[in-house]
Amino acid sequence: MLEGLVQDFQLTLPYILRRAEQLYGHREIVTRRPDKSFHRHTYADFVSRTKKLAVALGNLGLESGDRVGTLGWNTYQHLEAYFGVPSSGLVLHTLNPRLHEDDLAYIANHAEDRVMLVDEALVPVFEKLRGRTGVEHAVVVTEGGEVPDGMISYEDLIGDAGEADFEYPDFDEKQAAAMCYTSGTTGRPKGALYSHRSMVLHSMMAAMGNTFALSEADCVLPVVPMFHVNAWGLPFASVLVGSKLMMPGPNLDPASVLEDLEQEEVTLTAGVPTVFLAVLQALDAEPERYDLSKLRAMVIGGSAAPKGVIRDYKEQHGIEIVHAWGMTEMSPIGTVANLTTEMKKLPEEEQLEYEAKQGYPVPFVEIRARGDEGFVPWDGETMGELEVRGPWVASSYYEAPEGDDKFTDDGWFKTGDVVTIDRFGFIQITDRSKDLIKSGGEWISSVELENALMAH
Repeated sequence: MLEGLVQDFQLTLPYILRRAEQLYGHREIVTRRPDKSFHRHTYADFVSRTKKLAVALGNLGLESGDRVGTLGWNTYQHLEAYFGVPSSGLVLHTLNPRLHEDDLAYIANHAEDRVMLVDEALVPVFEKLRGRTGVEHAVVVTEGGEVPDGMISYEDLIGDAGEADFEYPDFDEKQAAAMCYTSGTTGRPKGALYSHRSMVLHSMMAAMGNTFALSEADCVLPVVPMFHVNAWGLPFASVLVGSKLMMPGPNLDPASVLEDLEQEEVTLTAGVPTVFLAVLQALDAEPERYDLSKLRAMVIGGSAAPKGVIRDYKEQHGIEIVHAWGMTEMSPIGTVANLTTEMKKLPEEEQLEYEAKQGYPVPFVEIRARGDEGFVPWDGETMGELEVRGPWVASSYYEAPEGDDKFTDDGWFKTGDVVTIDRFGFIQITDRSKDLIKSGGEWISSVELENALMAH
């Protein structure tokens, strides 16, 4: 083999942090506090505090590869953990506070979290786990509130650390950077362990024109929680390209979301259908109240948005809905429903048919669907279980051999989603393989039934 003569440049998250420091120090990060007031600071402030966090975690005695858990909303402090933890060679582990306390305790113990960063409002959630986990240090993220006995103030922790003591580490891009656990719909939750390389590549993909087309000119509002599969990777992609960030905190009510969108001139937001359905109802009630002219895309994932919702946003409010699909095991983005040039020439009703699908695979993600008799054709009609592979797709679960049956012998991940794939490569999820309904000898999609009900 004749090797190319190019530099060996490791793809690690500290690179994104260093780039932000060098190029985008003036860019703004805004956070909505629980009392609805706003906290504002710059990328320069963010990088400085992130370095202090990295140093502080080392001062606690953590070593490379140790796990740091978070129980937090979408805030500037959580963003600091997103970068400060992996940039110091540790592994970021975001926990979903909405899970049952038994699942949270199991996840924290299975991951062996040594430190837990806890949002002040979520301390009651952590208190239920406190005596059930091996967490050595509980750090309360507060701007000045009381800290319970035996816990550490986040501001005190980083205040005692020196930014100058931080050195950008030099480690292998294959080193673990973050982990998220599946929801545990079948059996115990299982951990997906992401590498620095996979997260950098995922960030580059998310910023691409055929995905979310992010740049330094954008303002991004991640409504999707940062405890849900790294907020779909949007915080990492946004910092990579220098986008302004609007972090909503715990405030996901329609009025707060709409105020954030208008006041900060948000250009792209992303979240689940339930939040944006409530936002649509608020817009319909007062169609002239909010100026959302800067908003170019509303990304919806987690579950399918009904055609009626997509149509109403577009026709009544001039807002484009972009469907996306992914999984915890995929870091998570797998497909995006951006219309192709050919599709945009179709009648609007036909365009809507494609917009309601989950889209075509993003660059570097490959797809195929397997039926009872082998791989199914891309005809938009034949159903099969979707299988995927790519540089940010899990190769196995973290210390969970019982999940090995989710991976094929030739290295593909079996999603459990039943889909059709059309001639353009657009997938449409018809069901989870375990949820198909049979009636009169025909398979019926429970997803289609749910969407029909939501549309009414």
